[in-house]
Amino acid sequence: MTATSTFFDRHRTVLLAAGALALLAAPFVAYPIFLMKLMCFALLAASLNLMVGYVGLLSFGHAMFFGSAGYATAHAVKVWGFDPALGVLFGAAVAAAIGATTGVLAIRRAGIAFSMITLACAQLVYFIALRSPFTGGEDGIQNVPRGKLLGLLSLQDNLTLYYVVMVAVVAAFWLIWRVVHSPFGQVLTAIRDNEPRAISLGYRVNRYKLLAFTLSAALAGLAGGMKSIVFQIATLTDVSWVTSGEALLMGIVGGLQTMLGPVVGAMVVVTMANQLSAFAEAVMIVQGTVFVLVVMLFRRGIVGEINAFLARRARLGQAPEAAAVPPRTPRAGAVHD
Repeated sequence: MTATSTFFDRHRTVLLAAGALALLAAPFVAYPIFLMKLMCFALLAASLNLMVGYVGLLSFGHAMFFGSAGYATAHAVKVWGFDPALGVLFGAAVAAAIGATTGVLAIRRAGIAFSMITLACAQLVYFIALRSPFTGGEDGIQNVPRGKLLGLLSLQDNLTLYYVVMVAVVAAFWLIWRVVHSPFGQVLTAIRDNEPRAISLGYRVNRYKLLAFTLSAALAGLAGGMKSIVFQIATLTDVSWVTSGEALLMGIVGGLQTMLGPVVGAMVVVTMANQLSAFAEAVMIVQGTVFVLVVMLFRRGIVGEINAFLARRARLGQAPEAAAVPPRTPRAGAVHD
């Protein structure tokens, strides 16, 4: 157990309570639509972080899951009359199916070859969305009805929808946390650190990679489906390579291999895009500048650097205690093992 994990274990209850209060009070301080967008992108970044940070597979095409689920959810709710919850689950299932299909092709390669295969598949999905009649082409699917959750709870009110999205995102993050800290997650970490050794131990590495890739795609699809309900539209932007790049940027800025890193990264990137929305060119310039500064100054990301700082402080705090304990002097004639 590291010093950082010990720190968070000691303060887990306080941190969880503070986080819960912040989530509950947030819509009374900030605009609920903005907060829901932030949560959707945080979940997208977390799903990508599951692949990059804990499996060691860099995907350049995660937007195909995010955007395809948005289209599937919007079409199912608007055209087929699905319940919003069922529509979002349908979108996540579509994303998982695309993820499983893409994963079968991609996981046989590693490194840049894996990344290029995911990018190629994402571009294929983008042009399918552009040319297919049911997607609306460049106009997308507009005026998606929010409807009533399970036929009972109206989602027309932004505050009500915020709490529904909050519960779904928190549950998704809890699932990611459980996966990472499960035996399955430990195998994924072993594959990331030393794949040949994992193979020599008898693990079916490709099967584990495929399961993780499919789960990551489903979580990204869940985020995309909820976003189409929140904004009542599904567009080509959600399935473009730019969205994949933004998700990766969020993970790097916040800190890969951390649970809170994607959240912090999403807060930084989405807030910048929102505040600089009147200056279209400036958004990319500022994001590029922030990316360069983070890579140069905070190589572990914001949360990663905070964790490292807390670990150093904990080690320094333990050092005097260890030095204060005098070494045991063996008695004369004592027998040592």
